Amino acid sequence: MTQLDSVPADDVALAASGDRRAFERVYRANVNRVFAVCVRMSGDRMRAEELTQDVFVRVWEKLPLFRGESAFSTWVHRLAVNVILNARKAEGRERSRREPDGEEMLEARGSSPHHGDRMDLEKAIATLPPGARRVFVLHDVEGYTHEEIAEMLGVTAGGSKAQLHRARMLLREALGR
Repeated sequence: MTQLDSVPADDVALAASGDRRAFERVYRANVNRVFAVCVRMSGDRMRAEELTQDVFVRVWEKLPLFRGESAFSTWVHRLAVNVILNARKAEGRERSRREPDGEEMLEARGSSPHHGDRMDLEKAIATLPPGARRVFVLHDVEGYTHEEIAEMLGVTAGGSKAQLHRARMLLREALGR
């Protein structure tokens, strides 16, 4: 699993007690990674900005509950994934099927021609059915196990494996490989 930027334990403790400056440091240390997760899971840069804000509102609310049983970065990442999944459920399946157009993809990745292959993959991921896309991102990009994904999404580990297989097959077809 990938890690978010490290945050000093003192800043976490101060932020949990309501210190806004410490929370700002926590925010700055984690915002880029949370945003990247939001972009990958939503497929939409503007929506990812909204989700990132939602994640940090939730971090502020839940910070006093952080017990330190895992790395703070892991806790923030898990919170981000939960916020994203809950938002997607609330939005419904139709909105989650919206594919970003080429202009949005260029804005998200820069217009440099060096990103051609990466843009093709990002575009292909964005076209996956919602369930397959979520499992693909959580497993192949974020590194979660099928058991963890099953718990997060409320499916079986076998269902997660089936969705991942489906996602990989669709990506191979979309990328002509």
